[in-house]
Amino acid sequence: MAQRVLIVDDDERLSAMVADYLQAAGYDVDRRFTGGDGLAALARETMDAVILDIMLPDMDGFEVCRRLRTTSNVPVLMLTARGDDMDRIIGLEIGADDYLPKPFNPRELLARLKAILRRSNGANDPAAAPPLRFGRLEIDPASRTVRLDGEEKPLTSYQFDLLLALARNAGRVMNRERIMDLVKGEELEAFDRSIDVHISRIRAAIENDAKHPRRILTVRGAGYVFAKRQDEDK
Repeated sequence: MAQRVLIVDDDERLSAMVADYLQAAGYDVDRRFTGGDGLAALARETMDAVILDIMLPDMDGFEVCRRLRTTSNVPVLMLTARGDDMDRIIGLEIGADDYLPKPFNPRELLARLKAILRRSNGANDPAAAPPLRFGRLEIDPASRTVRLDGEEKPLTSYQFDLLLALARNAGRVMNRERIMDLVKGEELEAFDRSIDVHISRIRAAIENDAKHPRRILTVRGAGYVFAKRQDEDK
């Protein structure tokens, strides 16, 4: 069955071009031209991914993504004509999986779409992999869930893979390049600071105090390390 992609963009000509390109690649594509219509479509139907423009006539893409993240972890690829790094950071902070500035090459969009779908489907994780447990924290590759004290913590597909890569290498200091190799996230190649934003979001989900983390530690000038032993879990 073809994977379903929703495009939310008020530029009808551009969205039609993207839809034609994705349909030729084998995707089932739906289009909406306002944030409200996009959210309504997502409430009615299951989508495998969303391509979301920031500049929409009724509400901006940031607000659409915020509302969507209260009910769904569907992968989101944000599009914008803006080139400001702060817009990219905001998009990632509110739960977008990737970010692509306009104008873009349709081949790059397709590659990024495939990457977030691959991560969402857990293509890089063997289904039979056992959960990883670190005190009160459980990371389950099979179900792609993270639980703290038995409570599931919402993470995007990219954030889950990033956390899993760090946890599988617990005790090892990993620089950004090594993390990029393990997670295979194309957006990091274009926007290196995004890894720091994702780490911040993960810490907010799994740390008792994100400002004083004990699970994911920063090693100044070197990268990050997932602590094998976590003091708060003793």
